[in-house]
Amino acid sequence: MIKVAIYGKGGIGKSTVTSNLAAAFATLGKKVVQIGCDPKADSTINLLGGEPLLPVMNYMRENDADPESIDEIAKTGFGGVVCIETGGPTPGLGCAGRGIIATFSLLEDLKLFETVKPDVVLYDVLGDVVCGGFAAPIREGYAKNVLIVTSGEKMALYAANNINTAVKNFEDRGYATVFGVVLNRRAVENEYEKVKDFTDKNGLKIVADIPRSNEIIHYEDMGKTVVEGDKDLEVSQKFIDLAKALIEADSKED
Repeated sequence: MIKVAIYGKGGIGKSTVTSNLAAAFATLGKKVVQIGCDPKADSTINLLGGEPLLPVMNYMRENDADPESIDEIAKTGFGGVVCIETGGPTPGLGCAGRGIIATFSLLEDLKLFETVKPDVVLYDVLGDVVCGGFAAPIREGYAKNVLIVTSGEKMALYAANNINTAVKNFEDRGYATVFGVVLNRRAVENEYEKVKDFTDKNGLKIVADIPRSNEIIHYEDMGKTVVEGDKDLEVSQKFIDLAKALIEADSKED
């Protein structure tokens, strides 16, 4: 099973990258589960025709009970991608990271992976603070690989460095490792060079270079990923190529 956690600074485009990567895997015939681990709970919206999904934490508050089946907290989106959002606590109360931990525990109890039998699991995780529940995908062994999404902006690279450091702290325990960096361009001056300098200094590689694209915006306005909208576009092929690279890497490990 390919298990990837996608991290990056808030607002850097993690959800766009994750959902398009999920769609890319689906077009390659893979069964995919995407779990949004951000309190905003908008990771899967463009796989679901623009319709938001009720987060797990909201379900538990509204029903004052745990769900009894995966169907109560999941929806199937484009290409058969099974979509789940952890959500977070009531605003101003509690810790969002604890919501992730609680959701992961619940998904184990509901035997998500045994029921769905996915080929690929993607975790879309807020990366401004890599602690507590936000570190769960890399710390608890849920993910095998980490993708760090960044632009050439100073704060995005700062967050990327923190994420890389956090992952390295768990390397000796056999947890996730950084597969590479996804450059999600923001039209920053000398952007590629700035990100390349970061990857070179940290022994990483740029595994995808996503251009600023009006096509992405166009299809997101329609509640779609660009891969669903037109998989033959150059930008769509960037995500498909990344999916292929992850599949190839996983096959070599096997």
